[in-house]
Amino acid sequence: MVIAVAAMVTGCASLPPLEGRAESHAIAAPGGTRLAHAIAPLARAHPASSGVHALASATDAFAARMLLASAAESSIDVQYYIWRGDNTGYLLLEALRDAAERGVRVRLLLDDNGIRDLDETLAVLDAHPAIEVRLYNPFASRSLRSLGYFGDFKRLNRRMHNKSFTVDGVATIVGGRNVGNEYFGAGDETLFADLDVLAVGDVVAEVGAAFDLYWNSASAYPASLLLAPATREGTQRLEEKFSEVRAEPRSQAYLDAVRNTALVRQLLAGELSVEWAVAHVTRDDPAKTLDETERRDLLLLTDLVAAFGRPRRSFDLVSPYFVPGEKGVATLGALARSGVATRVLTNSLAATDVAAVHAGYSKWREPLLRAGVRLYELKSLAGIEAARGSGKKPPGGSSPESLHAKTFASDRERIFVGSFNFDPRSALLNTEMGVVIQSPKLAARLSEALDARLAQAAYELRLTPSGAIAWVERTPEGAEVLHEDEPDTTMLKRAWIGFLSWLPIDWLL
Repeated sequence: MVIAVAAMVTGCASLPPLEGRAESHAIAAPGGTRLAHAIAPLARAHPASSGVHALASATDAFAARMLLASAAESSIDVQYYIWRGDNTGYLLLEALRDAAERGVRVRLLLDDNGIRDLDETLAVLDAHPAIEVRLYNPFASRSLRSLGYFGDFKRLNRRMHNKSFTVDGVATIVGGRNVGNEYFGAGDETLFADLDVLAVGDVVAEVGAAFDLYWNSASAYPASLLLAPATREGTQRLEEKFSEVRAEPRSQAYLDAVRNTALVRQLLAGELSVEWAVAHVTRDDPAKTLDETERRDLLLLTDLVAAFGRPRRSFDLVSPYFVPGEKGVATLGALARSGVATRVLTNSLAATDVAAVHAGYSKWREPLLRAGVRLYELKSLAGIEAARGSGKKPPGGSSPESLHAKTFASDRERIFVGSFNFDPRSALLNTEMGVVIQSPKLAARLSEALDARLAQAAYELRLTPSGAIAWVERTPEGAEVLHEDEPDTTMLKRAWIGFLSWLPIDWLL
Protein backbone atom coordinates (compact mmCIF):
# COMPACT_ATOMS: atom_id res chain seq x y z
CA MET A 1 0.00 0.00 0.00
CA VAL A 2 2.81 2.42 0.91
CA ILE A 3 4.63 1.64 -2.33
CA ALA A 4 1.45 2.19 -4.34
CA VAL A 5 0.84 5.58 -2.74
CA ALA A 6 4.49 6.58 -3.24
CA ALA A 7 4.29 5.57 -6.89
CA MET A 8 1.11 7.60 -7.37
CA VAL A 9 2.57 10.69 -5.71
CA THR A 10 5.90 10.41 -7.55
CA GLY A 11 4.22 9.71 -10.86
CA CYS A 12 2.06 12.82 -10.49
CA ALA A 13 5.00 15.13 -9.77
CA SER A 14 5.53 17.70 -12.51
CA LEU A 15 8.63 19.27 -14.00
CA PRO A 16 9.33 22.97 -13.42
CA PRO A 17 8.63 25.43 -16.24
CA LEU A 18 11.50 26.41 -18.52
CA GLU A 19 10.52 30.05 -18.86
CA GLY A 20 13.57 32.24 -18.33
CA ARG A 21 16.07 29.53 -19.18
CA ALA A 22 18.92 31.21 -21.05
CA GLU A 23 20.06 29.86 -24.40
CA SER A 24 23.75 29.47 -25.04
CA HIS A 25 25.79 28.30 -27.99
CA ALA A 26 29.16 26.80 -28.81
CA ILE A 27 31.99 29.29 -28.68
CA ALA A 28 33.56 29.67 -32.11
CA ALA A 29 37.03 28.18 -32.19
CA PRO A 30 39.37 30.91 -30.95
CA GLY A 31 42.60 31.19 -32.88
CA GLY A 32 44.90 31.77 -29.92
CA THR A 33 44.58 28.54 -27.93
CA ARG A 34 47.27 25.86 -27.98
CA LEU A 35 44.90 23.37 -29.59
CA ALA A 36 43.78 25.83 -32.25
CA HIS A 37 47.37 26.84 -33.00
CA ALA A 38 48.38 23.20 -33.45
CA ILE A 39 45.40 22.16 -35.55
CA ALA A 40 44.87 25.24 -37.78
CA PRO A 41 47.79 24.57 -40.18
CA LEU A 42 46.68 20.95 -40.63
CA ALA A 43 43.07 21.99 -41.24
CA ARG A 44 44.14 24.57 -43.82
CA ALA A 45 46.08 21.87 -45.63
CA HIS A 46 42.96 19.67 -45.75
CA PRO A 47 40.01 21.98 -46.58
CA ALA A 48 36.48 20.58 -46.19
CA SER A 49 37.93 17.58 -44.36
CA SER A 50 38.29 16.26 -40.84
CA GLY A 51 41.21 14.53 -39.17
CA VAL A 52 40.14 11.34 -37.40
CA HIS A 53 42.09 9.19 -34.96
CA ALA A 54 40.51 5.95 -33.68
CA LEU A 55 40.50 5.38 -29.91
CA ALA A 56 40.17 1.62 -29.53
CA SER A 57 42.31 1.39 -26.39
CA ALA A 58 40.35 1.97 -23.17
CA THR A 59 43.35 3.68 -21.60
CA ASP A 60 43.88 6.04 -24.54
CA ALA A 61 40.16 6.88 -24.58
CA PHE A 62 40.32 8.00 -20.95
CA ALA A 63 43.64 9.78 -21.38
CA ALA A 64 42.35 11.70 -24.40
CA ARG A 65 39.46 13.12 -22.40
CA MET A 66 41.61 14.01 -19.40
CA LEU A 67 44.34 15.63 -21.46
CA LEU A 68 41.96 17.56 -23.69
CA ALA A 69 40.28 18.92 -20.55
CA SER A 70 43.67 19.95 -19.15
CA ALA A 71 44.56 21.64 -22.46
CA ALA A 72 41.28 23.57 -22.71
CA GLU A 73 41.52 27.35 -22.69
CA SER A 74 38.13 28.49 -23.98
CA SER A 75 35.30 25.96 -23.69
CA ILE A 76 34.35 22.36 -22.94
CA ASP A 77 30.99 20.90 -24.02
CA VAL A 78 30.22 17.43 -22.67
CA GLN A 79 27.19 15.23 -23.42
CA TYR A 80 26.70 11.70 -22.02
CA TYR A 81 24.08 9.06 -21.31
CA ILE A 82 25.86 7.54 -18.27
CA TRP A 83 28.31 9.21 -15.91
CA ARG A 84 29.34 6.96 -13.02
CA GLY A 85 30.31 8.20 -9.58
CA ASP A 86 33.44 6.04 -9.62
CA ASN A 87 37.18 6.57 -10.14
CA THR A 88 37.14 7.65 -13.77
CA GLY A 89 33.90 9.58 -13.30
CA TYR A 90 35.29 11.69 -10.46
CA LEU A 91 38.70 12.13 -12.08
CA LEU A 92 37.01 13.59 -15.16
CA LEU A 93 34.67 15.76 -13.07
CA GLU A 94 37.69 17.15 -11.25
CA ALA A 95 39.37 17.84 -14.60
CA LEU A 96 36.28 19.80 -15.69
CA ARG A 97 36.24 21.72 -12.40
CA ASP A 98 39.94 22.54 -12.76
CA ALA A 99 39.32 23.82 -16.29
CA ALA A 100 36.54 26.04 -14.97
CA GLU A 101 38.96 27.37 -12.33
CA ARG A 102 41.18 28.51 -15.24
CA GLY A 103 38.22 30.42 -16.71
CA VAL A 104 37.12 27.81 -19.25
CA ARG A 105 33.36 27.73 -19.86
CA VAL A 106 32.05 24.22 -19.13
CA ARG A 107 28.64 22.96 -20.25
CA LEU A 108 27.71 19.49 -18.97
CA LEU A 109 24.58 17.83 -20.41
CA LEU A 110 23.73 14.46 -18.84
CA ASP A 111 20.82 12.11 -19.27
CA ASP A 112 19.05 12.02 -15.90
CA ASN A 113 18.75 8.23 -15.96
CA GLY A 114 22.52 7.69 -15.86
CA ILE A 115 23.73 9.85 -12.95
CA ARG A 116 22.81 7.76 -9.93
CA ASP A 117 23.83 9.33 -6.59
CA LEU A 118 25.45 12.36 -8.23
CA ASP A 119 22.83 15.00 -7.40
CA GLU A 120 24.87 16.75 -4.70
CA THR A 121 28.07 16.60 -6.76
CA LEU A 122 26.35 18.09 -9.81
CA ALA A 123 24.71 20.81 -7.70
CA VAL A 124 28.12 21.87 -6.38
CA LEU A 125 29.62 21.91 -9.87
CA ASP A 126 26.63 23.81 -11.25
CA ALA A 127 27.15 26.48 -8.60
CA HIS A 128 30.59 27.26 -10.06
CA PRO A 129 30.35 30.48 -12.10
CA ALA A 130 32.03 28.88 -15.14
CA ILE A 131 30.08 25.59 -15.09
CA GLU A 132 26.49 24.97 -16.11
CA VAL A 133 24.86 21.56 -15.73
CA ARG A 134 21.66 20.52 -17.50
CA LEU A 135 19.76 17.26 -17.05
CA TYR A 136 18.08 15.71 -20.06
CA ASN A 137 14.52 14.38 -19.81
CA PRO A 138 14.68 14.45 -16.01
CA PHE A 139 12.67 12.73 -13.32
CA ALA A 140 10.41 15.21 -11.57
CA SER A 141 11.08 13.67 -8.15
CA ARG A 142 14.66 13.18 -6.96
CA SER A 143 13.73 10.57 -4.34
CA LEU A 144 12.28 7.21 -5.43
CA ARG A 145 12.98 8.33 -8.97
CA SER A 146 12.24 5.00 -10.62
CA LEU A 147 8.67 5.23 -9.38
CA GLY A 148 8.24 8.11 -11.82
CA TYR A 149 7.84 5.49 -14.56
CA PHE A 150 4.46 4.56 -13.13
CA GLY A 151 2.96 7.93 -13.97
CA ASP A 152 5.12 9.10 -16.89
CA PHE A 153 6.44 5.95 -18.57
CA LYS A 154 6.11 7.08 -22.18
CA ARG A 155 8.33 10.12 -21.66
CA LEU A 156 10.83 8.60 -19.23
CA ASN A 157 11.28 5.52 -21.42
CA ARG A 158 13.00 7.74 -24.00
CA ARG A 159 16.60 8.54 -23.12
CA MET A 160 19.44 10.63 -24.53
CA HIS A 161 22.10 8.08 -25.53
CA ASN A 162 24.42 10.62 -27.25
CA LYS A 163 28.10 10.84 -26.33
CA SER A 164 30.47 13.70 -27.17
CA PHE A 165 33.35 15.62 -25.55
CA THR A 166 34.36 18.83 -27.34
CA VAL A 167 37.16 21.21 -26.34
CA ASP A 168 37.84 24.77 -27.54
CA GLY A 169 35.69 24.16 -30.61
CA VAL A 170 38.63 22.47 -32.34
CA ALA A 171 38.77 18.86 -31.05
CA THR A 172 36.03 16.40 -30.19
CA ILE A 173 35.60 12.79 -29.08
CA VAL A 174 32.54 10.93 -30.35
CA GLY A 175 31.72 7.26 -30.06
CA GLY A 176 30.25 4.50 -27.95
CA ARG A 177 31.82 5.02 -24.53
CA ASN A 178 29.98 6.45 -21.55
CA VAL A 179 31.97 7.65 -18.52
CA GLY A 180 32.69 4.98 -15.92
CA ASN A 181 35.29 2.43 -14.87
CA GLU A 182 33.82 -0.32 -17.04
CA TYR A 183 34.23 1.81 -20.17
CA PHE A 184 37.88 2.64 -19.50
CA GLY A 185 39.11 -0.68 -18.08
CA ALA A 186 39.70 0.81 -14.63
CA GLY A 187 37.85 -1.67 -12.44
CA ASP A 188 37.05 -5.27 -11.70
CA GLU A 189 33.69 -5.01 -13.43
CA THR A 190 33.06 -6.24 -16.97
CA LEU A 191 35.25 -4.30 -19.40
CA PHE A 192 33.30 -2.96 -22.35
CA ALA A 193 35.26 -3.34 -25.60
CA ASP A 194 34.43 -0.07 -27.29
CA LEU A 195 35.38 2.49 -29.92
CA ASP A 196 35.57 6.29 -30.05
CA VAL A 197 37.13 8.67 -32.53
CA LEU A 198 39.10 11.81 -31.75
CA ALA A 199 38.33 14.29 -34.52
CA VAL A 200 39.57 17.72 -35.58
CA GLY A 201 38.64 19.90 -38.55
CA ASP A 202 35.24 20.56 -40.11
CA VAL A 203 33.25 17.92 -38.23
CA VAL A 204 33.92 19.59 -34.86
CA ALA A 205 31.60 22.49 -35.70
CA GLU A 206 28.89 19.96 -36.61
CA VAL A 207 29.29 18.26 -33.23
CA GLY A 208 29.04 21.69 -31.60
CA ALA A 209 25.83 22.47 -33.48
CA ALA A 210 24.36 19.11 -32.44
CA PHE A 211 25.28 19.81 -28.82
CA ASP A 212 23.60 23.23 -28.97
CA LEU A 213 20.44 21.68 -30.39
CA TYR A 214 20.18 19.36 -27.37
CA TRP A 215 21.37 21.93 -24.84
CA ASN A 216 18.64 24.37 -25.86
CA SER A 217 15.95 21.73 -26.43
CA ALA A 218 12.68 21.38 -24.54
CA SER A 219 14.08 18.34 -22.70
CA ALA A 220 17.22 19.97 -21.23
CA TYR A 221 16.56 21.32 -17.73
CA PRO A 222 19.01 23.50 -15.79
CA ALA A 223 20.18 21.48 -12.79
CA SER A 224 19.35 24.41 -10.53
CA LEU A 225 15.64 23.87 -11.24
CA LEU A 226 15.76 20.27 -10.03
CA LEU A 227 18.56 19.79 -7.51
CA ALA A 228 18.81 21.05 -3.96
CA PRO A 229 21.08 24.11 -3.80
CA ALA A 230 24.76 23.51 -3.16
CA THR A 231 25.88 23.94 0.44
CA ARG A 232 29.24 24.68 2.04
CA GLU A 233 29.20 21.16 3.49
CA GLY A 234 28.45 19.68 0.06
CA THR A 235 31.34 21.61 -1.47
CA GLN A 236 33.66 20.32 1.25
CA ARG A 237 32.46 16.75 0.70
CA LEU A 238 33.20 17.05 -3.02
CA GLU A 239 36.73 18.31 -2.38
CA GLU A 240 37.28 15.40 -0.02
CA LYS A 241 35.89 13.01 -2.61
CA PHE A 242 38.26 14.36 -5.28
CA SER A 243 41.23 13.87 -2.92
CA GLU A 244 40.06 10.40 -1.87
CA VAL A 245 39.61 9.21 -5.45
CA ARG A 246 42.96 10.64 -6.58
CA ALA A 247 44.76 8.80 -3.75
CA GLU A 248 43.35 5.36 -4.61
CA PRO A 249 45.87 2.96 -6.21
CA ARG A 250 43.47 2.29 -9.09
CA SER A 251 43.29 6.01 -9.85
CA GLN A 252 47.03 6.41 -9.55
CA ALA A 253 47.53 3.72 -12.18
CA TYR A 254 45.26 5.60 -14.54
CA LEU A 255 46.82 8.97 -13.81
CA ASP A 256 50.23 7.42 -14.55
CA ALA A 257 48.84 6.20 -17.87
CA VAL A 258 47.64 9.70 -18.66
CA ARG A 259 51.05 11.13 -17.89
CA ASN A 260 52.76 8.51 -20.05
CA THR A 261 50.59 8.69 -23.14
CA ALA A 262 51.86 10.74 -26.05
CA LEU A 263 48.40 11.18 -27.56
CA VAL A 264 47.59 14.81 -26.75
CA ARG A 265 51.24 15.84 -26.72
CA GLN A 266 51.41 14.64 -30.33
CA LEU A 267 48.16 16.46 -31.09
CA LEU A 268 49.48 19.72 -29.65
CA ALA A 269 52.70 19.28 -31.62
CA GLY A 270 50.79 18.59 -34.83
CA GLU A 271 52.31 15.11 -34.94
CA LEU A 272 49.32 12.88 -34.13
CA SER A 273 48.60 10.32 -36.83
CA VAL A 274 45.16 11.18 -38.18
CA GLU A 275 43.26 10.14 -41.27
CA TRP A 276 41.98 13.16 -43.21
CA ALA A 277 38.60 12.47 -44.80
CA VAL A 278 35.16 13.91 -45.36
CA ALA A 279 33.13 13.33 -42.18
CA HIS A 280 29.64 14.37 -41.15
CA VAL A 281 27.59 14.14 -37.95
CA THR A 282 24.40 12.11 -38.01
CA ARG A 283 22.05 12.55 -35.08
CA ASP A 284 18.48 12.34 -33.97
CA ASP A 285 16.54 15.54 -33.44
CA PRO A 286 15.95 15.99 -29.67
CA ALA A 287 12.30 16.60 -30.52
CA LYS A 288 12.17 12.80 -30.84
CA THR A 289 12.10 12.58 -27.03
CA LEU A 290 8.71 14.28 -26.74
CA ASP A 291 7.34 13.38 -30.19
CA GLU A 292 4.05 11.49 -30.27
CA THR A 293 3.56 11.48 -34.05
CA GLU A 294 6.34 9.03 -35.06
CA ARG A 295 7.90 11.55 -37.46
CA ARG A 296 10.64 9.84 -39.48
CA ASP A 297 12.36 13.13 -40.31
CA LEU A 298 13.55 13.33 -36.69
CA LEU A 299 15.51 10.09 -36.89
CA LEU A 300 19.24 9.49 -37.22
CA LEU A 301 18.37 6.24 -39.02
CA THR A 302 16.93 8.22 -41.93
CA ASP A 303 20.21 10.15 -42.27
CA LEU A 304 22.28 6.99 -42.02
CA VAL A 305 20.43 5.28 -44.85
CA ALA A 306 20.94 8.35 -47.03
CA ALA A 307 24.62 8.68 -46.09
CA PHE A 308 25.52 5.04 -46.66
CA GLY A 309 23.35 4.14 -49.62
CA ARG A 310 23.14 0.48 -50.60
CA PRO A 311 26.34 -1.55 -50.11
CA ARG A 312 27.58 -3.17 -53.31
CA ARG A 313 30.30 -5.54 -52.11
CA SER A 314 30.49 -5.79 -48.31
CA PHE A 315 28.77 -4.71 -45.12
CA ASP A 316 30.29 -5.26 -41.66
CA LEU A 317 28.15 -4.48 -38.61
CA VAL A 318 29.32 -4.41 -34.97
CA SER A 319 26.53 -3.92 -32.43
CA PRO A 320 26.47 -5.08 -28.79
CA TYR A 321 22.68 -4.89 -28.59
CA PHE A 322 21.48 -6.34 -31.88
CA VAL A 323 17.72 -6.78 -32.27
CA PRO A 324 17.08 -6.53 -36.03
CA GLY A 325 13.35 -7.29 -36.08
CA GLU A 326 11.55 -8.22 -39.28
CA LYS A 327 12.69 -5.13 -41.19
CA GLY A 328 16.32 -5.54 -40.18
CA VAL A 329 16.32 -9.23 -41.09
CA ALA A 330 14.73 -8.40 -44.45
CA THR A 331 17.30 -5.67 -45.16
CA LEU A 332 20.37 -7.67 -44.13
CA GLY A 333 19.02 -10.81 -45.76
CA ALA A 334 18.41 -8.99 -49.04
CA LEU A 335 22.01 -7.73 -48.99
CA ALA A 336 23.39 -11.21 -48.41
CA ARG A 337 21.19 -12.81 -51.07
CA SER A 338 22.28 -10.16 -53.59
CA GLY A 339 25.91 -11.17 -53.15
CA VAL A 340 27.00 -8.53 -50.62
CA ALA A 341 29.31 -10.13 -48.04
CA THR A 342 27.36 -9.36 -44.85
CA ARG A 343 28.83 -9.94 -41.39
CA VAL A 344 27.43 -9.14 -37.95
CA LEU A 345 29.34 -9.23 -34.65
CA THR A 346 27.34 -9.02 -31.42
CA ASN A 347 27.62 -10.38 -27.87
CA SER A 348 27.17 -14.03 -27.00
CA LEU A 349 24.76 -14.88 -24.20
CA ALA A 350 27.74 -15.38 -21.88
CA ALA A 351 29.18 -11.96 -22.78
CA THR A 352 26.05 -9.78 -22.85
CA ASP A 353 25.20 -7.51 -19.93
CA VAL A 354 21.49 -7.32 -20.88
CA ALA A 355 19.82 -10.73 -21.04
CA ALA A 356 16.51 -9.35 -22.33
CA VAL A 357 18.26 -7.89 -25.38
CA HIS A 358 19.85 -11.24 -26.12
CA ALA A 359 16.39 -12.80 -25.95
CA GLY A 360 15.15 -10.25 -28.47
CA TYR A 361 18.08 -11.04 -30.76
CA SER A 362 18.12 -14.84 -30.48
CA LYS A 363 14.82 -15.39 -32.31
CA TRP A 364 16.27 -13.76 -35.46
CA ARG A 365 19.44 -15.83 -35.73
CA GLU A 366 17.99 -18.63 -37.80
CA PRO A 367 16.37 -16.45 -40.53
CA LEU A 368 19.54 -14.37 -40.78
CA LEU A 369 21.69 -17.47 -41.23
CA ARG A 370 19.28 -18.92 -43.78
CA ALA A 371 19.55 -15.68 -45.76
CA GLY A 372 23.33 -15.96 -45.89
CA VAL A 373 24.28 -13.42 -43.22
CA ARG A 374 27.42 -14.48 -41.33
CA LEU A 375 26.81 -14.17 -37.59
CA TYR A 376 29.51 -13.97 -34.92
CA GLU A 377 29.12 -13.73 -31.15
CA LEU A 378 31.89 -12.38 -28.90
CA LYS A 379 33.21 -14.90 -26.40
CA SER A 380 32.72 -14.08 -22.75
CA LEU A 381 36.42 -14.24 -21.89
CA ALA A 382 38.00 -13.23 -25.18
CA GLY A 383 41.52 -11.89 -24.67
CA ILE A 384 41.84 -8.15 -24.23
CA GLU A 385 44.03 -7.82 -27.28
CA ALA A 386 41.66 -9.87 -29.44
CA ALA A 387 38.50 -8.17 -28.29
CA ARG A 388 39.72 -4.59 -28.31
CA GLY A 389 42.28 -4.76 -31.05
CA SER A 390 45.01 -3.29 -28.88
CA GLY A 391 48.10 -4.70 -27.26
CA LYS A 392 47.72 -2.28 -24.37
CA LYS A 393 46.40 -3.83 -21.18
CA PRO A 394 44.44 -1.37 -19.02
CA PRO A 395 45.83 -0.62 -15.56
CA GLY A 396 42.75 -2.15 -13.94
CA GLY A 397 43.80 -5.66 -14.96
CA SER A 398 41.95 -8.22 -17.03
CA SER A 399 38.22 -8.47 -16.45
CA PRO A 400 35.52 -10.34 -18.35
CA GLU A 401 34.71 -8.43 -21.53
CA SER A 402 31.49 -7.43 -23.23
CA LEU A 403 31.18 -5.82 -26.63
CA HIS A 404 29.99 -2.21 -26.48
CA ALA A 405 31.29 -0.67 -29.72
CA LYS A 406 28.72 0.51 -32.26
CA THR A 407 30.18 0.73 -35.74
CA PHE A 408 29.65 -0.48 -39.26
CA ALA A 409 31.43 -0.20 -42.58
CA SER A 410 30.16 -0.39 -46.16
CA ASP A 411 32.23 -1.54 -49.16
CA ARG A 412 35.40 -0.75 -47.21
CA GLU A 413 34.76 2.88 -48.15
CA ARG A 414 32.49 4.39 -45.47
CA ILE A 415 32.36 3.83 -41.73
CA PHE A 416 30.03 4.93 -38.93
CA VAL A 417 31.19 5.34 -35.32
CA GLY A 418 28.77 6.47 -32.65
CA SER A 419 26.15 5.53 -30.08
CA PHE A 420 23.60 3.85 -32.37
CA ASN A 421 22.75 0.20 -31.69
CA PHE A 422 21.00 -1.86 -34.35
CA ASP A 423 17.84 -2.25 -32.26
CA PRO A 424 14.35 -0.72 -31.89
CA ARG A 425 15.34 1.35 -28.86
CA SER A 426 18.08 3.21 -30.74
CA ALA A 427 15.94 3.56 -33.85
CA LEU A 428 12.69 4.74 -32.30
CA LEU A 429 13.00 5.60 -28.59
CA ASN A 430 16.40 6.93 -27.52
CA THR A 431 18.27 9.76 -29.19
CA GLU A 432 21.60 8.86 -30.79
CA MET A 433 24.51 10.43 -32.63
CA GLY A 434 27.69 9.51 -34.47
CA VAL A 435 29.92 10.37 -37.40
CA VAL A 436 29.93 8.96 -40.92
CA ILE A 437 33.45 9.00 -42.32
CA GLN A 438 34.18 8.63 -46.04
CA SER A 439 37.50 6.88 -45.56
CA PRO A 440 38.52 3.69 -47.36
CA LYS A 441 41.47 3.42 -44.97
CA LEU A 442 39.39 3.51 -41.77
CA ALA A 443 36.57 1.40 -43.21
CA ALA A 444 39.02 -1.22 -44.42
CA ARG A 445 40.68 -1.21 -41.01
CA LEU A 446 37.43 -2.36 -39.36
CA SER A 447 36.94 -5.10 -41.92
CA GLU A 448 40.56 -6.20 -41.63
CA ALA A 449 40.31 -6.26 -37.83
CA LEU A 450 37.29 -8.55 -38.10
CA ASP A 451 39.16 -10.72 -40.61
CA ALA A 452 42.11 -11.07 -38.24
CA ARG A 453 40.39 -11.46 -34.88
CA LEU A 454 36.97 -13.04 -35.25
CA ALA A 455 38.39 -16.54 -35.40
CA GLN A 456 39.87 -16.25 -31.89
CA ALA A 457 37.59 -13.68 -30.24
CA ALA A 458 34.16 -14.93 -31.34
CA TYR A 459 32.05 -17.94 -32.15
CA GLU A 460 30.76 -18.25 -35.70
CA LEU A 461 27.16 -19.44 -35.89
CA ARG A 462 26.13 -22.06 -38.43
CA LEU A 463 23.04 -24.08 -39.26
CA THR A 464 23.51 -27.83 -38.97
CA PRO A 465 21.95 -30.21 -41.54
CA SER A 466 19.02 -30.66 -39.15
CA GLY A 467 18.41 -26.90 -39.06
CA ALA A 468 19.72 -26.35 -35.52
CA ILE A 469 22.19 -23.59 -34.64
CA ALA A 470 25.77 -24.55 -33.77
CA TRP A 471 28.47 -22.32 -32.32
CA VAL A 472 31.83 -22.88 -34.00
CA GLU A 473 34.93 -22.19 -31.91
CA ARG A 474 38.34 -22.16 -33.55
CA THR A 475 41.35 -23.22 -31.53
CA PRO A 476 44.70 -21.42 -31.86
CA GLU A 477 45.84 -24.39 -33.94
CA GLY A 478 43.02 -23.83 -36.43
CA ALA A 479 40.80 -26.77 -35.43
CA GLU A 480 37.03 -26.33 -35.10
CA VAL A 481 35.01 -27.20 -32.01
CA LEU A 482 31.22 -27.29 -32.39
CA HIS A 483 28.94 -26.37 -29.49
CA GLU A 484 25.31 -27.46 -29.71
CA ASP A 485 24.26 -25.11 -26.87
CA GLU A 486 25.23 -21.51 -26.24
CA PRO A 487 28.78 -21.77 -24.84
CA ASP A 488 29.62 -20.94 -21.22
CA THR A 489 25.96 -20.79 -20.16
CA THR A 490 23.75 -22.91 -17.91
CA MET A 491 20.57 -24.70 -18.86
CA LEU A 492 18.66 -22.43 -16.48
CA LYS A 493 20.01 -19.28 -18.14
CA ARG A 494 19.14 -20.59 -21.61
CA ALA A 495 15.64 -21.47 -20.41
CA TRP A 496 15.19 -17.95 -19.03
CA ILE A 497 16.26 -16.44 -22.35
CA GLY A 498 13.85 -18.74 -24.15
CA PHE A 499 11.02 -17.54 -21.93
CA LEU A 500 11.92 -13.87 -22.46
CA SER A 501 12.03 -14.38 -26.23
CA TRP A 502 8.32 -15.21 -26.20
CA LEU A 503 7.35 -11.94 -24.51
CA PRO A 504 6.22 -9.04 -26.73
CA ILE A 505 8.99 -6.70 -25.53
CA ASP A 506 11.12 -6.22 -28.65
CA TRP A 507 9.93 -2.61 -29.00
CA LEU A 508 11.50 -1.84 -25.59
CA LEU A 509 14.89 -3.36 -26.42
